[in-house]
Amino acid sequence: MRNKKSFLLSVAAVAALALILISVAKASPAASAYTEPLDDATVKEIVRLYHKLIDAENRHDLAEVRTLLWDSPSTLFVAKTATVVEGNWAGFWGIEVVMKHLGEIYEAGSFRIDPDYGRERVVGLTCDVAETYVPVNITVAYAGQTPVPRPFLMILTWIHTPEGWRMATDIALPIPPVPQP
Repeated sequence: MRNKKSFLLSVAAVAALALILISVAKASPAASAYTEPLDDATVKEIVRLYHKLIDAENRHDLAEVRTLLWDSPSTLFVAKTATVVEGNWAGFWGIEVVMKHLGEIYEAGSFRIDPDYGRERVVGLTCDVAETYVPVNITVAYAGQTPVPRPFLMILTWIHTPEGWRMATDIALPIPPVPQP
């Protein structure tokens, strides 16, 4: 029952996200009227930083990961919690809380992100805010899980600070299994 309930909640979350994206697309001006706010060099810089972030996370290098995050109490990392009592999935807010949670994930054992870089997409929301979308497989042995690669959509928001581009949010959205007939 719990797995079915979790699956239904995951499907509901994906459906809600899809509806939001569709409504935003319908409310947007025609594609021909759209002007990308980021130049090619900026997009390439954000791609480079995303790759650097993934490399640092796969090495469990907290010091380097920290240099890529926005130093703000509004930094957001959405991830699985250690226990169901904590809510199973939650938002971890603020750079100190995010770094602590990442440290716990790294210490708990196996953790790896394998992005599908061929499907990576960076878009500018404004000249100072960008979003990275990448399908990934995340392998983690956290909270008693067996370390099995699982599919996610990784959505990051970047902001341009005086120190350069920094990741402000990291949302790993689990992709539910396809229902069997």
